[in-house]
This record gives sequence, C-alpha cells and structure tokens, in this order.
Amino acid sequence: MKKIMFLSLLATTFGFAQKKALPSSPSRLDTIVLAGGCYWCVEAVYENLMGVEKVVSGFAGGTVKNPSYEAVSSGDTGAAEVVQITFDPAVTNLNEIFKVFFTVHDPTTLNRQGADVGTQYRSAIFYKNEGQKKAGQQIIQALTKAKAYNSPIVTTLEPLTGFYKAKESHQNYYEKNSNQPYCQMVIQPKLEKFEKVFKSRLKSKN
Repeated sequence: MKKIMFLSLLATTFGFAQKKALPSSPSRLDTIVLAGGCYWCVEAVYENLMGVEKVVSGFAGGTVKNPSYEAVSSGDTGAAEVVQITFDPAVTNLNEIFKVFFTVHDPTTLNRQGADVGTQYRSAIFYKNEGQKKAGQQIIQALTKAKAYNSPIVTTLEPLTGFYKAKESHQNYYEKNSNQPYCQMVIQPKLEKFEKVFKSRLKSKN
C-alpha cells in the first residue's frame, strides 16, 4: 500500500506533462528494454500506456544468441524474459515508463515474480546508452530514499547487448488469451493496478 501511494504521488505530481503531440515518425521514436518477470504481464501493461507505439516480447542479457523460449526457461542461458518498448518521447518519457515499471512488478524479489522463479524472471533495466542508465539509477535512488518498499530494490542495470524477439504465438498474449486462467489470475491484477495509478495516461479504448 505504501508503494502504491508513493507511486501514485509520483504519477500525479511529477508525471509527464502532456504536450500537443506531433504525428509519430520512426525518426522520433525511442526504445527501452525492461525485464519484470513474465513478459506477458509487462507487455499487457505497456500496450495500454499513452505514447507507447509498440511492445515486443523477447529475451536479453544472456550468453546464447537468439535463444528459444524453452532454452531461456531452463535458466541455463542467463537470458531474461523482457519487453522492448517503442515509445514517442513527445507523448511519454523514460521517467513515466520507469514509474509504470516499478508499479506493476516487485523489484525487491531476487530472480522471482510471484510463482515464476529463476534468473529469467529477474528485475532488470537493459540500457542502450548512458542516458537510460542514469535515468534508471535516479528512479531507483528516489524509491530507495523514500523507503517505498520494505525490502531493498534488487533491480539490475545491465547494458543491452542484444534483443531477441520471442516467437509470434507469444506476442500480444493477453489480448489473444484474456480468458485463460493465467491471464485472469496473474496478468489482470497487474493491469488493474496500472489502470488505477495511471488512469489519466491510458490509451483510448475506442
């Protein structure tokens, strides 16, 4: 509850001040890769954030190039389940993306999110440049200083050395399978938390 209240304050008081956005173009878009447990959960959340143009589930941070889902699930590749978020900086920014990230997953459980256990489910920010690394460090420091969690944040900051897209059947999983038990019991609560805290930043359902 303390964490939600703190992040609600961040979202309301220090959230992204929306400007009149220009039409999106590939040259203006940016990307960030995040790991917060099962990639289906994280993907479903960011697909509903205003300013996010595309979310792709995949893998990063391992020692094997283009690993399969089965190989990553074994825990032997060192890779994590991640999402690659393509966003329009004129509509959202890294600060808001990170605030969502630290709202919808638990950054204090090492190599675990709920019943999903293993290094492939670790909490991590895969930065592609120093700007992303610094932004990640700043929000972790702010949350730590504010004592937003009862336990230390274990989210790692790792350089992005490669992103590998998961198979097509794993993309847009919640949208395709919203009635499945896993979606109802695990993904839906995360979506509801996100929608409550960031209600003014949701994409139109129309």
